[in-house]
Amino acid sequence: MNSNKMRCLALTLLVGAATQVVAAPAPVTELSGSSAQGDSLERLERMIEARNQVQLDMQRQLDQLATEMDELRGIVERNSYDLSQMLERQRELYREVDALSRQAPAKAAEKPAEESKSTETYTGNVSENEAYESAVNLILKEKDYTGAIAAFKGFLTTYPESAYKPNAHYWLGQLYFTQSQLSEAGEQFNAVASFKDSNKRADALLKLGIIAERSKKADEAKKYYQDVISSYPGSTSARQAENNLKNL
Repeated sequence: MNSNKMRCLALTLLVGAATQVVAAPAPVTELSGSSAQGDSLERLERMIEARNQVQLDMQRQLDQLATEMDELRGIVERNSYDLSQMLERQRELYREVDALSRQAPAKAAEKPAEESKSTETYTGNVSENEAYESAVNLILKEKDYTGAIAAFKGFLTTYPESAYKPNAHYWLGQLYFTQSQLSEAGEQFNAVASFKDSNKRADALLKLGIIAERSKKADEAKKYYQDVISSYPGSTSARQAENNLKNL
């Protein structure tokens, strides 16, 4: 068997083991004569080249699909994060509304009969609810912190006896605190701390301790931290106060 015949046989075995990429099977030819052998070799080479081209095209398509999947995965993760943040903000607002809905009837019942004739009532003052919600939305939705400060200060001036008063002071304290205006933040958190039944009081006391610590008033900071720990044992604020106390 000459070298051309051996080459032809090897190529024939290789093509037979590979995945077929053409519909019609290769015709059987006689391995005799140099012309027939040359035609067979050319056909086999074209078949192998076609197979390789198909594999390259498939690989490019797979690479493109993988890239698109990565992009879609990133979009899904970003949307999931945004959704979780939005739900957390909504839950916070719902907790505030629920707490206030329980407080309002109790406060209204404590008023003397002659005061019940006042036009300022918790159930009828829709503008008060709208004003508070608008101020909160400046923080949560608009990210307009300067505008939110003005809105909450205006709210407290317009509705000095509002059931939202502790929360309004708390939001102001947070806004000032994030801007490192510690003196102004301390005034607002002190106002919150004066409301013994406020659900913001524990965190307000914690923030007062942090402000004192940053102001190099270690003894005052310890007092606030110990107050949080003793008044709200087991709470998140108490655990944070314990950590801060250890680091003083």
